[in-house]
Amino acid sequence: MDETRKDASDTRTARVTGEEALAMHAEGRPGKLETRLTKPLVTARDLSLAYSPGVAEPCLHIHRDQRLAYDYTSKGNFVAVVSNGTAVLGLGNLGALASKPVMEGKVALFKRFADVDGMDLCLDTEDVDEFVNCVRFLGPSFGGINLEDIKAPECFVIEQRLREMMDIPVFHDDQHGTAIVAAAGLINAAHLTGRDLATTRLVINGAGAASIACAELLRAMGMRPENIIMCDTKGVLYRGRTEGMNQWKSAHAVETTARTLTQALEGADVFFGLSVKGALTQEMVQAMADKPIIFAMANPDPEITPEDAKAARPDCIIATGRSDYPNQVNNVLGFPFIFRGALDVRASTINDAMKIAAAQALAELAREAVPEEVARSGAGMRLAFGPEYIIPNAFDPRLISRVPVAVAEAAVKSGVARKPLVDPARYARELTNRLDEAANALEHIHERVRAEPKRTVFAEGEEENVIRAAIAYRNGGYGTPVLVGREDRINATVAGMGIRLPDGIEIHNARLSQDNRRYAEYLYEKRQRDGYLFRDCQRLVNQDRNVFAACMVALGDADAMVTGETRSYSAALEGVTSVIEPEGVLFGLTMMVARRSGTVLVADTAIHERPDAPTLATIARRAAAAAKRLGMEPRVAFLSFSTFGDPKGIIPGSIREAVKLLDTQGADFEHDGEMGADVALDPNLRATLYPFSRLTGPANVLVMPGLHAAHILTKAVPHLTSATSIGPVLMGMSKPAQIVSTGAGVNQILDLATLAAYQAVRS
Repeated sequence: MDETRKDASDTRTARVTGEEALAMHAEGRPGKLETRLTKPLVTARDLSLAYSPGVAEPCLHIHRDQRLAYDYTSKGNFVAVVSNGTAVLGLGNLGALASKPVMEGKVALFKRFADVDGMDLCLDTEDVDEFVNCVRFLGPSFGGINLEDIKAPECFVIEQRLREMMDIPVFHDDQHGTAIVAAAGLINAAHLTGRDLATTRLVINGAGAASIACAELLRAMGMRPENIIMCDTKGVLYRGRTEGMNQWKSAHAVETTARTLTQALEGADVFFGLSVKGALTQEMVQAMADKPIIFAMANPDPEITPEDAKAARPDCIIATGRSDYPNQVNNVLGFPFIFRGALDVRASTINDAMKIAAAQALAELAREAVPEEVARSGAGMRLAFGPEYIIPNAFDPRLISRVPVAVAEAAVKSGVARKPLVDPARYARELTNRLDEAANALEHIHERVRAEPKRTVFAEGEEENVIRAAIAYRNGGYGTPVLVGREDRINATVAGMGIRLPDGIEIHNARLSQDNRRYAEYLYEKRQRDGYLFRDCQRLVNQDRNVFAACMVALGDADAMVTGETRSYSAALEGVTSVIEPEGVLFGLTMMVARRSGTVLVADTAIHERPDAPTLATIARRAAAAAKRLGMEPRVAFLSFSTFGDPKGIIPGSIREAVKLLDTQGADFEHDGEMGADVALDPNLRATLYPFSRLTGPANVLVMPGLHAAHILTKAVPHLTSATSIGPVLMGMSKPAQIVSTGAGVNQILDLATLAAYQAVRS
């Protein structure tokens, strides 16, 4: 029985519609991948160095010593993700071309989680010889080969032959990725139940690629072959059986009188399911040994649900392939980091020692105290080592510094590394710096909101992008979206979109709402001494959707709001602040996420045209606090056209005052200024020209001298680079309210709606 495998395609509990998935893949440049240059190609000299005649020099050096390809080309950080589409995500044989979205996704996961570059290669052949010959000759271009979505038993033959022919790692993730993560969970489950792997009895249901890989890895880890019983659709793989057998199944046939899964499970310690929904019954679970360990890894539905397993045996420990249950067996915990470690020591293969090291590193990480930002993302589950947490969270930022180091050390010790690992501790630090923790923090924010869903008002509810964002908010599990608008207009817009408005989305017509008078009375009480008559407040509540939405939030009828799609920022802000008052200094904080330089927070990007020194100091303090909540160690730079007094001016003077204020107040974060943007972001430039600067690394919080400079920076950079801009996030409101830029896209609206909900969670 071939298993359906789990990948990072479902690392969250959110539901997505087919339409949303298609729109995401088609939006902008189709697909999920593009090529980015790592060297400048601006001048004629750049071109001469990168291509002819300069490129001849590295070519000649590599010709003399092929090892230099790792120094002069991208080979050492480049993996090919190869498939023929014969077993796509449990969907079956879709063919090579239909597998391409999955392969692009795999490449994206390599980059996202371990900064490994990749290329998807979809081979239009089911012939094993043709497949092998195609891949074997690609070795010079890549540092490793990740085989994907190839049906059994061909996948065994292909991997084995390529491993023998190639001198770079060849790794079939559907087999080994699942086995490594499952083994990590089993190490911890055995520890919690007082078991020794050598004497543990395991039953595996399913005899496909992942099942066989699990059995082989656990044997390598010390589990006795006779204690592993494997079943397929025809029953137990026992010695002497001929029906439905092949050489790979036969290797795992054992002497036993059991002939069915039910018989095999009597007194068994562990069940591994890589089969189909419902394969494991409560009666089977009750027949297992004390404190049974159950890994029901079929997807999308496990062999038995945790609820049913716990009802049958409250003492069991259970893992599944799903993210909405504890203990998710997720391949993304394995393959990016395994390849990262293998590539960095130029391993010739990925052997059992490296796989076992990866499993042990994952197991050990789960036993450690969980970082606060990861613990908060537990969707209501307590992320502390125990029966409900035996496998690390996929977004734990420590994975990058733990698993690759263990893999690299094992490669060196087992003799397959061609580059020494001189200083493992330094290597771990370098790995940590490869990825931006703020990107993980965004996912933790989303998970926190899913754990405590919120009612969020989408004030401009008749707009198509707003409706799409509200649907995505609802499908993402963030809570209940409330659309403010006329029901007939909203329904007409939805009909024009060719979809149906899902259940769980509310529509409130401001003019017809039964809460109008209550809202008007509330607004009148707040504004009667500001020149507002009661009829003015009634008119605003009836006609201004921002005022209506803000009243909902202010009076507790909703938790948060988002607006701004059709109005200027200042106009939207005026409507919101007429109801919800600021709490201290109001400012905008924009997150700039760049692929290479990481995340930088920029403030103020929304409110103050020319902030004075006390305002600048307050903005810096609150922006630094926001950076800490994202898992960053804030390094605040006050930007100016002047760097430490050269040239002088009025604006630099006020910035220096702000720095002195923070010094006097005793700020608990690095800060310095005034300085130019290049000085703030380039530690080498600071070390050369301004060695007295107090910043110990690139600034990650930029406090701008005025709104003009902030707008120029945050609006130009996304168009000139690959950076993504999120915000401005409105900071300093007494109730959660966010304003998007006019004409914002669906993702921008959804991002700020989720951030508004997160503010409600924290309040």
